[in-house]
Amino acid sequence: MRAFVPVPAPYSSLTSTICEVIKMMQQRGMPMQQGRYPNTPQHGTPQQAAAMRQRQMPSQMMHAGTPMNMQQQQQNVSQAAAAARQQQMARKKKRYADKLVPPSVRDLVPESQAYMDLLAFEQKLDSTIMRKKLDIQEALKRPLKMKKRLRIYISHTFTPGKEPEKEGDEAAVPMWELRVEGRLLDETGNATPASDNLQAANRANPPVKRKFSSFFKSLVIELDKDIYGPDNHLVEWHRTPQTNETDGFQVKRPGDKPVTAKIMLLLDYQPMRFKLHPRLAKLLGFACDTRPKIVEALWQYIKTHSLQDATDRDVINCDRYLQEIFMTPKMRFMEIPQRLHPLLQQPDHLTLHHTIEQSEGNEKNTACYDIEVEVDDPIKAHMTSFMTSQTHLQDIGALDQKIYDIVDQINEWKTRRDFYVRFADAPHEFIQEWLISQAQDLKGMSEYGGEGEIERKAEYYFQPSVQVRRESSVTSTREYNRRERNWNSLSVFEIINQYPPPIYRILREYGSTV
Repeated sequence: MRAFVPVPAPYSSLTSTICEVIKMMQQRGMPMQQGRYPNTPQHGTPQQAAAMRQRQMPSQMMHAGTPMNMQQQQQNVSQAAAAARQQQMARKKKRYADKLVPPSVRDLVPESQAYMDLLAFEQKLDSTIMRKKLDIQEALKRPLKMKKRLRIYISHTFTPGKEPEKEGDEAAVPMWELRVEGRLLDETGNATPASDNLQAANRANPPVKRKFSSFFKSLVIELDKDIYGPDNHLVEWHRTPQTNETDGFQVKRPGDKPVTAKIMLLLDYQPMRFKLHPRLAKLLGFACDTRPKIVEALWQYIKTHSLQDATDRDVINCDRYLQEIFMTPKMRFMEIPQRLHPLLQQPDHLTLHHTIEQSEGNEKNTACYDIEVEVDDPIKAHMTSFMTSQTHLQDIGALDQKIYDIVDQINEWKTRRDFYVRFADAPHEFIQEWLISQAQDLKGMSEYGGEGEIERKAEYYFQPSVQVRRESSVTSTREYNRRERNWNSLSVFEIINQYPPPIYRILREYGSTV
């Protein structure tokens, strides 16, 4: 028997506690090597350590006397793994090749060629739709306009004056009222199937009607200066960002004499148009257009007449017509917008003359004028809705996923069929190959480095190398058992010597259990 070193009274309880803790650690299978300690967190008190361990326990072990159901736990783990595999397959981006039926299946089922034809037609249709969408995107970048007729109604009425019937009554002054109104004409005479479809869509979603004032940037009515004087003969309206659109304009003035009214309307072009200088208009062939169109036409003239410099392509050698317009023999291409600016002016006003005179019976006198205006093409709204529509994408995605699932199922059935066909053709050879293949798979899954088929025979274990490994294993096992038997005979100071501080950290962790 090993003699124990006497321990002072204050340390006797500590000695027994350390021994119990080390025995408990050994029972729990914790590594007890020289100078090594578990990497455990520090806790201040035994109560805090117990609370921490209780939070780390699984829910099945929280209730005393209720052991964990291992079968249920394994089932939950398998279900979680299956759900993770399904999510991974769902996240995997499908490709067009995943829809294809393998040639071996097509050889077995000739009817599957019809599916491949439909798949090729679908691919062609998808490419056509994609190309059309790109065309629509390019078209939406440009202003889509169409010309319509705007009918302008100019009318006037007279209100005769009245003499006072009684003393104290005010006399009614004769007055006239001028109205300028208008509306777009619906041209339904030359209908086509495409326009019929567009009209049906417009009936389903009627477009917002534009008011009369939205077509103009300004309106000026000039009356006779001799009658109304230089300060009251003009009536002006100009568009501002805060302007409220209206369906017409109304002017009232006193008088019973014939008046000549000059109505000047300035159209609101979107995008803005400019009137060209007469020489530039004669060169390009049009008198009014947008700035991009003017620059494009000028560039086309330069390319047609080869006016670019041979050395520096950014320099333009002006011919005699361009020299008369720009007053320079040479200019750079980047200078064209700056030199065009003084040659572009605001378009001319649309001028209408109307005579206001009294007629018999005080009837309403109306005159009509038709002008061409540019409005947004209604097809633009349908093109925009087509590009932004997400209506059928969900249904198409669900059908595609269904096709992918069916093709995967077909491939799985084909694999099973090949398995049974090879087994039916040569059962003995197939089973031998299958066993070898399964053994290789098991070896790879278990990460085992031995030779499975050789180790199954007894002769393998009589080899010298195997005998050496066996003796080494037996020696290590005997040494371990000897240490186990001598463990209880160690004194506290020998234990502390083998497991030096911080042993108190271990005590703090397992203090509540002790």
